[in-house]
Amino acid sequence: MTRLLTRRLASAVWLALAVLLVPACGGSAEAGLPAGPDLMKKAATAMAAVKTVGFTIETEGKPSVSVKHAEGSLTKEGDAKGTLQIDIMGSLQELEFVLVGDAVHFKGPTGGFQRMTREELAAIYDPSAVLTGLPALLSGATDARTEGVEKIAGTEAYRVPVTLSQQILAKLIPGIAQGVNGTVWLDKATGRLLKMDLPLTGGKVVVNLADYDAPVTIKPPVS
Repeated sequence: MTRLLTRRLASAVWLALAVLLVPACGGSAEAGLPAGPDLMKKAATAMAAVKTVGFTIETEGKPSVSVKHAEGSLTKEGDAKGTLQIDIMGSLQELEFVLVGDAVHFKGPTGGFQRMTREELAAIYDPSAVLTGLPALLSGATDARTEGVEKIAGTEAYRVPVTLSQQILAKLIPGIAQGVNGTVWLDKATGRLLKMDLPLTGGKVVVNLADYDAPVTIKPPVS
């Protein structure tokens, strides 16, 4: 009886271990997906090497951010050109911008270009931070977990829910007042960021990136 009881006890222990271990090992094996933290490190490195990129920022609903829409082209050096809708002291302004070196050229729907310094622009919004700030944003992300593979604009990408730093996000999108539990999509082949979905109180912000390292010419506008 003692020997039989010992065998049954041993069988029960092995069964319990199997129940505990199979989900832990089988889940990742079945999914065949790379670990979220590893993908974020790869993405940060890939984004640091980017020379140029095209971007769009869209808001859905009424999130408390000043930038409502933006699109254009960015360079690693911090030059940029495009269009912007931004809330300035309760008034929605539509601007065309060209950033070259320390000079910022901008104009509204009417009239010609005006000029300010990069330092003055930083007090409002610097679109070039969308590219220059991404490596730090991605490398500092936490709680990354890979959920699956989806196509973004025809490109296969890993979908990774992640927690992003408020301090860095606020430089990319002014008005974000807390860390965000968002989702990023990373190019399966290159690791580059293709999309960010950032849920916020009252709505969300969606950032899309494309046309990596395409030729971009950014020159001061002719007066």
